[in-house]
Amino acid sequence: MKTYRCKMTGLDCAACASNLEHEIEKLDGVSDVSISFMTEKFAFSCEESQKEEVMKRIRKVVSKNEPDVEIEEV
Repeated sequence: MKTYRCKMTGLDCAACASNLEHEIEKLDGVSDVSISFMTEKFAFSCEESQKEEVMKRIRKVVSKNEPDVEIEEV
């Protein structure tokens, strides 16, 4: 597994970040999810071979739950 870090902008509150964390943790192949509302940092772990598919699923979850939030890979 490899850890990936992203910037997550547009979150309204810490509770929103926590809710997204829980929803993303439910996805198959994703672990160690961490979202910081204050620093706008988002990290997760997955297999390198699954990264692109996992990112698609993460973006879908984020769009459904927090449509104003954007994820930028760094």
